[in-house]
Amino acid sequence: MSVVSSVLVPYAAYLRVYEPLAAFPEPERGHWARYARRRTIPTAQDELRRSLADLLPTPPVAVPVHESGDAFVAYVDGVVCVCPWRTRLRGWLALEELAGQLPPPLLDAVLPPVVRGQAAADFERWREGNPDARPWIRTAVWQVPVRWFTVFADEEREYVPAAGAGAPPRLRYRTPMVEARRRLARALRTLREASVEGPLTEGLVEVGRWLEEFHPRSLVELDYGGLVHTLTDEQLAKDRSAADVAEGIAALRDGDGPGAQAAYERLTERWRAIRHRQFAN
Repeated sequence: MSVVSSVLVPYAAYLRVYEPLAAFPEPERGHWARYARRRTIPTAQDELRRSLADLLPTPPVAVPVHESGDAFVAYVDGVVCVCPWRTRLRGWLALEELAGQLPPPLLDAVLPPVVRGQAAADFERWREGNPDARPWIRTAVWQVPVRWFTVFADEEREYVPAAGAGAPPRLRYRTPMVEARRRLARALRTLREASVEGPLTEGLVEVGRWLEEFHPRSLVELDYGGLVHTLTDEQLAKDRSAADVAEGIAALRDGDGPGAQAAYERLTERWRAIRHRQFAN
């Protein structure tokens, strides 16, 4: 997370999983229980500021030296659920993906080869002792992947307009893990029955495997994060991407090819316009 954030944030969206305390072994469970009782808990903006601070040293810090002890906290039916930041693990994972996202000259300028090489060696050593580690947060820059929308329903959409200069707008979805898994499985079955293979199907399989790693009573959240700064208030208010995805899948299930195509075109046109801004001067 640290690497991608340093280069491309704030225009990033996040898919997060909040797990109940029961999902964590001791002594970590006790740590999160005490953490959730703190009077002040860091926000997503705090996490962003800390990741951007890694740009200040020379050379820049590719991956944090120590793992974060922070988390996002949510309450589900009175149960405390936490989403650990795990910035160090996410930084390593982001570093592995970065080579395909930036031209080599820019990559070398942002993170010199010696810095990347040291980070990769550190990750390899760490992975030997933590083979099953996985992040609670996934990040996408300049877009929300279509596969993420499949696990949410339109009625779970939460949009809060901007409130003055100090409060940016917020757009997010939240759903119980059981619903997320059910919708994803149904979408995948529909695509396969319609003989629709390709990146979307592969992406659904990959997200499904990730979700299976978590407690069945977890909460799944899609947060537009910094992407809200690329859209006007009117565009945010009209954005019903989860509804478009659900409509397209339902049309496929009913054998309505034109209906599925229309929903897909609405979705792709909306996000194509956002991604094009990545390359604007």
